[in-house]
Amino acid sequence: MRKPNVAILGATGAVGQEFIKLIEERQFPFENLKLLASARSAGTELTVCGKTYVVEEASADSFENIDIALFAGGSISKTLAPEAVKRGAIVIDNSSTFRMDPEVPLVVPEVNPEDINKHKGIIANPNCSTIIMALGLKPLHDLSPIKRIVVSTYQAVSGAGKEGIDELDNQVKAHTEGKPMEANILPSASAPKHYPIAFNVIPQIDVFLDNDYTKEEMKMVNETQKILHNDSIQVVPTTVRIPVYRSHSESVLVETESPVSVADFKAACEKFPGLVVNDNPQKQAYPMPLYTSGKDDCEIGRIRKDLYNDKGMNFWIAGDQIRKGAALNALQIAEYLVTNQSF
Repeated sequence: MRKPNVAILGATGAVGQEFIKLIEERQFPFENLKLLASARSAGTELTVCGKTYVVEEASADSFENIDIALFAGGSISKTLAPEAVKRGAIVIDNSSTFRMDPEVPLVVPEVNPEDINKHKGIIANPNCSTIIMALGLKPLHDLSPIKRIVVSTYQAVSGAGKEGIDELDNQVKAHTEGKPMEANILPSASAPKHYPIAFNVIPQIDVFLDNDYTKEEMKMVNETQKILHNDSIQVVPTTVRIPVYRSHSESVLVETESPVSVADFKAACEKFPGLVVNDNPQKQAYPMPLYTSGKDDCEIGRIRKDLYNDKGMNFWIAGDQIRKGAALNALQIAEYLVTNQSF
């Protein structure tokens, strides 16, 4: 089996570091590895699979002789992804730049792996909340097509990067010392006003659009429709930031075309790759972010019928948004390319 030459763009950031962990854990095969980052991080030494690599400043020429480029995300994708493709690399991009481009497949490997083969050089990783929800939606969608989704997310501060984690830490410390809590990051760095996240819940992630939904919420709408290949699916989201370090949770109400029993849905979830059913109300067993952090699989539970609509199904799902919601999903796409020798 031919092994690819691999580049990781953003190797020193949270998602880039997760790429490295997963490459080691999953024994991802590669011939050569190149670690790339901004000029600020160039020169940093990182160890991968027992070998020390020096991080290089990313440029267009960095992708010469690269087969698969894992982009950890950020605005640089818009500039460097096309340059990498010109030089023969397949880019798996974790930013939002190309997700809704009709020429770019948007992929959750457990849900729509067939779309990988439609790429023209770039494959997009969905938003973390979309990925987690899609894992719960697909086994239900296969039993009966989905018509409508109402979802509320409970998103960890690490979704806002290291700065979000640091802000929560600093605010908790300030509060316990009786000092004012400074807020500079959330609900988003680009928002005109910021609120403390410690001991608080913020019902806004990213900025508001003209329809009074946020950019984060509309990502869930548009990306879900694209992944499930159905623009008529109604998605009504509310995205919320909570004072949890890592792992997102979501409360999801789904209406299908025909009724589906709880037993059938649970059975489908138990067979579905990437999902673990954790659902026993009598024993208070259900998914929680503390216990899904650092894990590859998402957990689904609190599965129950809508009280008033026999076509409605409720579930609660939690998953590590840095792992499955970002780095793992991208690496699984790369694994597909290697397994099928399509790079």
